[in-house]
Amino acid sequence: MVRAAVLPAVGAPLEITDIDLPDPGPGQVRIRLAAAGVCHSDLSLSDGTMRVPVPAVLGHEGAGTVLAVGEGVTHVSPGAEVVLNWAPSCGSCHACSLGEVWLCANALNGAADVYAHRAADGSDLHPGLNVAAFAEETVVSAACVLPLPDGIPLTDAALLGCAVLTGYGAVHHSARVRQGETVAVYGVGGVGLAALQGARIAGASRIVAVDVSPEKEELARAAGATDYVLASDTTAREIRALTGRQGVDVAIECVGRATTIRAAWDSTRRGGRTTVVGIGGKDQQVTFNALELFHWGRTLTGCVYGNSDPAKDLPVLADHVRAGRLDLGALVTERIALDGIPAAFENMLAGKGGRALVTF
Repeated sequence: MVRAAVLPAVGAPLEITDIDLPDPGPGQVRIRLAAAGVCHSDLSLSDGTMRVPVPAVLGHEGAGTVLAVGEGVTHVSPGAEVVLNWAPSCGSCHACSLGEVWLCANALNGAADVYAHRAADGSDLHPGLNVAAFAEETVVSAACVLPLPDGIPLTDAALLGCAVLTGYGAVHHSARVRQGETVAVYGVGGVGLAALQGARIAGASRIVAVDVSPEKEELARAAGATDYVLASDTTAREIRALTGRQGVDVAIECVGRATTIRAAWDSTRRGGRTTVVGIGGKDQQVTFNALELFHWGRTLTGCVYGNSDPAKDLPVLADHVRAGRLDLGALVTERIALDGIPAAFENMLAGKGGRALVTF
């Protein structure tokens, strides 16, 4: 039996309970988790903002060690250290044919599978966003398993599976920040901290961090922020004042709220780029008038998983980690056990801290 955090129904509290995992079948891998990050997407799954079949074991940002492999699995073997990829590309849909693997139409098909059962009553369990990382062990499709490059601490490597791929990717793949440009990052959580580091790595000349919490300023500056602005009705005006009344070249929104998306847009210079990373609900309506769209000439774009190809980007990120340019540990503000996940959800709702990391 394996201990896991189960979401019994949308809106219900998580239950820390025992589950029964099967042996890996053909094309599957069993993994002992070393760590799993608590991401805002997990909170969005628990409250119904994002929909997946339930009951489910949540957790999609993880790393661990291979325990066993099923028939046909050749790219990893028992004992290998790996990172979980919650959105594996199928390689055959229209998006994949265009090379846009982050938009794969079939990436989340595995979330509908039954992958385990409750130990108490044998009831079916689904694997959250494919990988069910909020558990001591998990069984996943081999497509969800990426070998961990050498020289990366296994526990901190969990952050590569979502926060870093998303935040770094938003800067380098979606917004395509260039040397000397100015950047504003809205939301200093795990993804926002990764975006700040990504902007520093890209050579941004000025990096403005925006958050509702004054306590996050030290975190933001350590990640690369040159300026810190408390979110308010005048945020965009303050950012424009910091940039010669022009606005930043790029704004990265990591919150997913209409007010912050609008503020990010308003703080971007004429002709600049605004990238929305945060996942908001359908009730979060953002409005623009036709004249401003013409006049400002800005680009507004969504960003899924950092527009990343995990198989290609993981070695690049590993190079940054080994060279000291990317500090994974700096994203983590709390290390917890499985039963600490509900409190981590509450902290996210309250805007506290960076990334909470479940360690096993």
